[in-house]
Amino acid sequence: MEVIGKVKLIGEVQTFGSSGFRKRELVVTTDEQYPQMIMIEFLQDKVDLLNNYKVGQDVKVSINLRGREWINPQGEAKYFNSITGWRIESLSQSPPNASNLPPVDQFQAAANFTEEEPDDLPF
Repeated sequence: MEVIGKVKLIGEVQTFGSSGFRKRELVVTTDEQYPQMIMIEFLQDKVDLLNNYKVGQDVKVSINLRGREWINPQGEAKYFNSITGWRIESLSQSPPNASNLPPVDQFQAAANFTEEEPDDLPF
């Protein structure tokens, strides 16, 4: 499954327990009639995927839905859901390295060009 939207928040890396379990949260605001703010968890080695992203950037996040059951001390079952991200892609369109191209005004117009020139192309 995928979530598409704009990055609203990128949390800090959190570390838990003696095993060093790592978690980082991302909030994406969807672009719908009624925008939703979706919190997505990135776990363990996936937390580093968020290093190159910034607030306001348009992204597509590949996710898994997770669910679990917990039995409280009174014997009642409680259910919890989580959204776990495993890939993130930028949807921002940046122009292809335009800084290496000279300004348009540095080119000179073709001399003596007319539309009546013969078309001698073989195709």
